[in-house]
Amino acid sequence: MISNLIPPAFILVLGAALIPILRGNAKKIYMLALPVVAFWIMTAMPEGNFWTVNFWGYDLILGRVDKLSRVFTYVFIIMAFLGVLFALQVKDNLQHVSGLIYAGSTLGVVLAGDFLSLYLFWEIMAVSSTFLVIASRTRESRQAGFRYILVHLIGGLFLLAGIVLYAQKNGTMAFGYIGLDGLDSWLILIGIGLNAAAFPLHAWLPDAYPMGTPTSTVFLSAFTTKSAVYLLIRTFPGTELLIVVGGIMVSLPIFYAVLENNIRRVLSYSLMNQVGFMMVGIGIGTELALNGAVAHAFCHIIYKALLFMAAGSVLQQTGKINCTEIGGLYKTMPLTCLFCMIGAASISAFPLFSGFVSKSMIVSASGEEKIFLIWLVLQFASTGVVDHAGIKVPFFTFFGHDSGIRAKEPPLNMLLSMGIAAALCVGLGVFYQPLYNLLPFPVHYEPYTGAHVVTQLQLLLFGALAFTLLILSGYYVPEVRSRNLDTDWTYRMLGRSVYNGLDKGLNALNRAAEKITMSVVKAVALFFQKLAVHLAMFTSVNIWLAQGIKDKRLTIKKERLFNDMAEGTLPIGIGAAVAVSFIFLVFILT
Repeated sequence: MISNLIPPAFILVLGAALIPILRGNAKKIYMLALPVVAFWIMTAMPEGNFWTVNFWGYDLILGRVDKLSRVFTYVFIIMAFLGVLFALQVKDNLQHVSGLIYAGSTLGVVLAGDFLSLYLFWEIMAVSSTFLVIASRTRESRQAGFRYILVHLIGGLFLLAGIVLYAQKNGTMAFGYIGLDGLDSWLILIGIGLNAAAFPLHAWLPDAYPMGTPTSTVFLSAFTTKSAVYLLIRTFPGTELLIVVGGIMVSLPIFYAVLENNIRRVLSYSLMNQVGFMMVGIGIGTELALNGAVAHAFCHIIYKALLFMAAGSVLQQTGKINCTEIGGLYKTMPLTCLFCMIGAASISAFPLFSGFVSKSMIVSASGEEKIFLIWLVLQFASTGVVDHAGIKVPFFTFFGHDSGIRAKEPPLNMLLSMGIAAALCVGLGVFYQPLYNLLPFPVHYEPYTGAHVVTQLQLLLFGALAFTLLILSGYYVPEVRSRNLDTDWTYRMLGRSVYNGLDKGLNALNRAAEKITMSVVKAVALFFQKLAVHLAMFTSVNIWLAQGIKDKRLTIKKERLFNDMAEGTLPIGIGAAVAVSFIFLVFILT
């Protein structure tokens, strides 16, 4: 029975092919049904390896089902359903097809039990998500999409090189824990880390995600970085380097998010900050830390999508997304405002919301392992999240100065999608045990202890107080129209400079080489042209001479030849032949 089921990845990837030929309500029902069917298949799957195919002597495992892969497939399928529902009214097959292929290929990555099938789905993810970046069809989105696919293809090459070396060293494509023990593992880590937006390979994320449409960005926020988190949990748990990288990721984006004027760029940096918490948990590598990383990824996918949905709704209804251009929208968009505040409370890890029951596991794990410095960094980051995502996003979007815009609520399908996501944020924060039961290791952790609740409330209140004082005193960083440079400056400016230098240098060399080559070619051509003319003349004259003496006996004796030359009576044909031969010889020699 199980072997007859279609892999969930193929349900979405192949099912997307029929979307362009469907119309009306049938199309909407069909798109919503695809993730439902994929979810049903996953619930029917026991643990083990399924859908194994032999390819060139390697076993491709398209269905490695265990507790780790199951929890990620569940949340990815839930997110695919919410993303489709949110974009249901969009009349753009490009977004619908790309979004479902993107979600399906992510399921393929999570369920892959070998590196070859993993790499194939990895590249499908990169290509399909690029179409979501350029879906708005603007010049800026096309440029961002080009940079996005270029960066991800480079990351894919690192991953492929590592896979090849890994297969040569181990004689198998199957993978599990790898750890940093050679060049192959470093290349694999770099390839995965790029998709996780790990510092300093992160700048593609805030560069590309804000360029998508109000609906396509919801898909983008959910899959790429979290599928990379899944692979890091699978292959590099306990790698201490990830603690350092994660510590930078939870800290640095806070400053960029505070400076940003574009709400979706604020949320993009906030996304990196939250992935940093997961990276720290993976680097610590204990059961509590890994459970925390998995739980936080689950919760983060939902509340981050909710925040991007709220921002996308504002963008669709007003056509604006900068803090300096919006404000006062709570008056006419109260439901969107409420959903945004629920997402903000969740990302801030407010008690009774989903972020609290997951993030606190990672912080507690760092305390148990006595990594004091990283514990302080995580506490600082928790306070910073309140300022840039917990308060700034809803405050400047729906409150703050009144922009005078009186936009209506988005369509019902968008409200329904946000409502479901908001309900999950609250439900997971209150009834967290079902989530804990899905985690890969047994959970012996209670989030709602007096110490946890009081500590987190102190951090939240301190962050809110700091934001309030800065606003009232006028010292808060002003929202201005600007572009803040990140590490993407390296491939934006240096790359352009290198290109211009190579363009001028190599093209100049090319022109010089072309000039020399064409001169040589012309000289050779002229030589062979003259040679052909003279050969033709020489041949024709000798044929003419031969025809003239045909059937006649030419007797040239020594005495006769001397007398003829002396008397000037030597046959003209012979003299002409000698002259032509002499001219031809001179031509050849010169």
